[in-house]
Amino acid sequence: MSGPRIEFFFDLSSPWTYLAFTNIQKRAACVDAGIIWRPLLVGGVFNAVNPALYAARENMDSPRMKHSGKILKDWAAWSGLSLDFPSPHHPAKSVNAMRMACVLEEEQVALHAFATAAFEAYFLRAENLDDPEVLVAAANSVGLDGAALRDASTTDANKAKLRANTDEVIARGGFGSPSIFVDKDDLYFGNDQLPLVEFALKGKHS
Repeated sequence: MSGPRIEFFFDLSSPWTYLAFTNIQKRAACVDAGIIWRPLLVGGVFNAVNPALYAARENMDSPRMKHSGKILKDWAAWSGLSLDFPSPHHPAKSVNAMRMACVLEEEQVALHAFATAAFEAYFLRAENLDDPEVLVAAANSVGLDGAALRDASTTDANKAKLRANTDEVIARGGFGSPSIFVDKDDLYFGNDQLPLVEFALKGKHS
């Protein structure tokens, strides 16, 4: 691929990230833009720069949160995706999943395959994203060695790498998942901003 590059910082526990992960691939293909997948730990981001989100989630019966759930399902239908959400495991802890994803960051094809399988396990089949055995099975399903991936994910070096990715996105102005950068410093957030991502890739006002 040629043309502008996209960095897609993501956490596997977010339904909006699952939608954006799927939809951005179509947008990028339209303009021949490559995507670099960057795992992060979204809880670390929220703790640092967006702690108010936790309070907002405490009132899931508010009109705004109810409407957000409705729009999420509409976006899933528009994207051609099934979505079994919220599951009994929501909100899911994602540290195990993101450490395993981080092991694969230098192998982008494998990371994409693992992320796809893990997203589907959680959002299509309502499996527990925090269960290492679910993650091992997801990795095995796409031809990876799930047990070896799990073991590699627990090293101090890999844990530090995930923290570094999380700190990096915060330093660059990100505040959640997905944080999307076009050409290094043009930041977009979330599935609903993907039309603007495509606009940026096309050169905006050029």
